[in-house]
Amino acid sequence: MKRIISAAVMASALIAAPAMADLDLAKKSGCLACHSVDKKVVGPAWKDVASSGADRARIIATISKGGKGNWTAVTGGVPMPPYSPRVSDANIEILADFILGL
Repeated sequence: MKRIISAAVMASALIAAPAMADLDLAKKSGCLACHSVDKKVVGPAWKDVASSGADRARIIATISKGGKGNWTAVTGGVPMPPYSPRVSDANIEILADFILGL
C-alpha cells in the first residue's frame, strides 16, 4: 500500500512540474499582468478561454498578433497586445498548450 501511495505522489509531481514551468513562463512573459488561471483580471481567465471552444491555432494567433472583440463583455473592449516577437513562437505554442490543458 505504501508503494502505491508513493507512486501516486511521484506521478502527480511529474504531471504538476510541467504545469508549474508553464505558469512560470507565463509570469516571465508578462501574461499575468492581465490574466490568471481561474479569475478575470483585465482579460479572461485562462480556464474560461480553455472551455470556450477556441482551438489551438486561434489561441496561438491571438497571443502572437493580439486581439480585440473576442471577449468584449469581459474586457470592456481592452485589446490584447501582440506578444510576438517579444515571446518566441515556440514559447507561444507552450503557452497555448498550457491554457488548453486547464
